[in-house]
This record gives sequence, structure tokens and C-alpha cells, in this order.
Amino acid sequence: MSIKEKMLHIGAELKGHAPFTAFGAITGIIFMLMFRNIGKAHAGVLFSIFHPGHVVLSAMVTASLFAIHRQAKNFLLILVIGYVGSIGIATLSDSIVPYVGERLLGLHIPTHAEGAGHESSAGSGQDLAQQHEHRIYVGFIEDWYIVNPAAVLGVLIAYFLPRTKFPHAGHVLISTWASSSHILMNMTGEITVGIMAGIFATLFIAVWLPCCISDIVFPLLFVKSDIKLTDICVCPQHAIHSHPHEHVHSEECPAGREQEQ
Repeated sequence: MSIKEKMLHIGAELKGHAPFTAFGAITGIIFMLMFRNIGKAHAGVLFSIFHPGHVVLSAMVTASLFAIHRQAKNFLLILVIGYVGSIGIATLSDSIVPYVGERLLGLHIPTHAEGAGHESSAGSGQDLAQQHEHRIYVGFIEDWYIVNPAAVLGVLIAYFLPRTKFPHAGHVLISTWASSSHILMNMTGEITVGIMAGIFATLFIAVWLPCCISDIVFPLLFVKSDIKLTDICVCPQHAIHSHPHEHVHSEECPAGREQEQ
């Protein structure tokens, strides 16, 4: 596959992922509205549930892609690829992008009323600053005993039962809810209409780009694709990850030869 074809491939997938990712972002906002008063500690519990779940799915897909298309048998090599791909993508999606969105939207800045209330009870400005500390939660470091085994579990499943067609809906939703939980851990104040619009954009980017990197860019670094993308045609024989690619049948495609006959 040439560089131009890879760009067409990536562009087609980005476009194809957009509608469902938008739906996932909407569920993320609903999720945040439901748990807006849960408190930072309990939001952290939610993050410690959804983030490892996202890591497991990412490790399964990434390791399976590598094992199947490179016909790799070396477990250590598959483990490295699956671990780096899943931890890197999940951290970017669930922690880094939400953190940047929180900063840009000022979600971590306490309102005047909240600041006055805390000042009267906290006793010092330093205590107030600690209560509203804005930080990024890196799962594989802070919850290493949960997240790292989750990545290994995903790789083990892929090694013994390599499959690349997993429910894409589940992957997107778990990733969205993990990102939403991260925002809840750092958020202060009410969720206004303007804030919801900003959160929607943050969640969309947090899931959209990392998801496509995981499903397309990262695998293309290690495997040779058999897809030519110039039009829309769902061909299950060329599905190399969680959902079918959209492409025109090439001369090498068995389904294309069947159509011609």
C-alpha cells in the first residue's frame, strides 16, 4: 500500500468513525449528568473500572492484529506490541486528551461561591489549592496493579484466541465513559450548555483520533494491508479489525472476481 493509499485509507476510516463517535460523546455527557454529584473520589472509582476495561479491549485488538497478519508466534514480541499499543492509546484517549480539554475549558477552576465556602472551612489558601488540584491520572502508573495486568490479560486472550472483530460499540462506549470519569475527577462547578458543548468536543476527539490510531495507523506500522480504498463496498473478507473496511473490490479480491462472473 502506497503512502497515498494509506492516507485515503485513514481518511475513509476517520469519516466512517465520526457518526458513532459523536453518539458515544453524547452518551458521555449523559453519563456525566447522571454522576455529576458523585464526588471526585467516586469518580476515581469509575475511572478505575472503565479505563482498565478499555485497556483490555485495546490489547486484544492490537495484539490480535499483529499476531494474525505477521503470523507471529513469539509471545514476548506480541506482548510488547500489545502492551505498548494498548497502554499508549488508552492513556492518550482516557487521560491526556481529557486533561487538555479540562485545562482549555477551565473546568478545574472553582467558582466564586465554591471558593468562598472552602475558604471558610479549609483554613488556608494552601488547603484550598490542594482541594482543587488539577492533575492527570495515568492509570498504568497510579493504578499499575490493575491497568498493567489488564493489558497482559488482553494480550493473553489475543495470543490463545486471536480475534480482531470485537463489538466496536463496546470499545467506543467504554473509552468514552473512562474519559468522562477523568473529567469528573477534575471538574468543579455546574455543567452549563456551553460547558456541555466543550465536553462534547473533548470526548469526541478523545475517542475519535486514538481509536483510529489504534485500529489503523498503529497496525499499518507492522502489518501489510490488502485494501484498496476508492469507493464504498463492505467486504468481510478484508475486515482486519473490529468492523469492516469500506473499499472497492480490487482485482485480487475474491469477492470482486465473483461479482464479475
